[in-house]
Amino acid sequence: MENQTDNLKKKSKYRILIIDDDEGMSYTLVRMVEEAGYLSDTAFRLKDGLKKALTGEYDVVFLDVQLPDGNGIEIIPKIRSIDFPPEIIIITAYGEPGGADLALKSGAWDYLQKPSDIRTMELSLIRALEYRSQKQTLKKPLEVNTQGIIGTSPRLLMCISLMGHASKSDANALIYGETGTGKELFAKAIHLNSNRCSNPFITIDCTSLPHSLAESILFGHVKGAFTGADKSHDGLVKQADQGTLFLDEIGELPLALQKKLLRVLQEKKFRPVGSKKEIKSNFRLVSATNKDLEERANSGKFRQDLLFRLRTFIIELPPLRERKKDINALAAHYVEKFCKDYHFEVKNISEGFLDMIQKYSWPGNIREFISAMESSVVVDPLSKILFSKHLPDYIRVKAVEVHAADSGITVEQIKSNTHLTQQTLKDYRTAGIARIEKEYLDNLMTQTNWNIQQACGISGLKRARLYQLLKMHDISK
Repeated sequence: MENQTDNLKKKSKYRILIIDDDEGMSYTLVRMVEEAGYLSDTAFRLKDGLKKALTGEYDVVFLDVQLPDGNGIEIIPKIRSIDFPPEIIIITAYGEPGGADLALKSGAWDYLQKPSDIRTMELSLIRALEYRSQKQTLKKPLEVNTQGIIGTSPRLLMCISLMGHASKSDANALIYGETGTGKELFAKAIHLNSNRCSNPFITIDCTSLPHSLAESILFGHVKGAFTGADKSHDGLVKQADQGTLFLDEIGELPLALQKKLLRVLQEKKFRPVGSKKEIKSNFRLVSATNKDLEERANSGKFRQDLLFRLRTFIIELPPLRERKKDINALAAHYVEKFCKDYHFEVKNISEGFLDMIQKYSWPGNIREFISAMESSVVVDPLSKILFSKHLPDYIRVKAVEVHAADSGITVEQIKSNTHLTQQTLKDYRTAGIARIEKEYLDNLMTQTNWNIQQACGISGLKRARLYQLLKMHDISK
């Protein structure tokens, strides 16, 4: 009896959202969900459903494709962008060519065609919840050495947790992520937290392997194997013996070498160029790519059997634009680092600077971010505070464009100042003064390190008035 009560409590904590304009289907799904012991909610329009889904209160979303106000597949990335997003099950009566492929690649858990029987839909729901429960377990991080991985956003913490679990076995790991997201950093962290940490970590950049020498570089060669081979040479695979072999951008590995690598992974032995003897190498493989390997395999550019071998353990790193919560911490870390590198006094960071780096989308991810922080530190060596003007011009321009778009103002209007005439002179003056006041107070409090007496002395404000202005402009320590 006690176990039944515990199971009911566990079930009832799950919340399921149904976004479908078909009232009959919604009713069927609500009954199915509630009879299974879960909580249900509904939305009949895409806009209302998205608003509910973005609250982060749901574990699974049943999402129709064709809704009165839009296509359900188009909102999957928005739902997936929130911290610990719900699993998404697509349900549709319109089986568009490529629809399932697009939905699943966008991050949907499953794709079901209407009409589906209750058992099929219930089974998909149960499996999605089991997967989610497993992810909840992975959210509890193991004790790991993060080795320079900075941030506390839920998606990054999930990756750190996965990295910790991956390091506890010798299973092949595949790290997906856009350029500059820190794939090599995570690969090194897997190695450093594994029982191979005292042995070599060998990196191979597959994009820079010269085709004529690639096999020799990977597997080595014996003396006389080819013109110029005046002595035997151990390849990188042998050098990784007892350690970790990291293949960066493995999607660029030539097909001929993919076949040989597959055999090495299966047998843990290989034959150097020109040799008749096979050599053993006991290494752990970690690979990384910014390509869709499944798509490359389907088009014949990557071996499907090798892909099966590589992705025993998968880590998908989020781009920096989906880790906004981490940006301020990253800025503080790298500003301090570069100030020390250049023997400067550590600079303070203004609110305006932080606001601008939050608005920018960082297409180059962490790599671009680090470069921008170094540039900001060195551009004005005597400044003790970093302001938005210290950022590279291209970042400031993009941030202004984002602000303009959010405000409904076009870039052309900004250039011509025509948006100024759409408000009264009094409103424009008031808004301008408010902006100047806020920037002044931000800089004042940063410069004085929140010493109220000193801030009053510099500004000429009474203590009560200073507190009033700080509250009005929502400035806090």
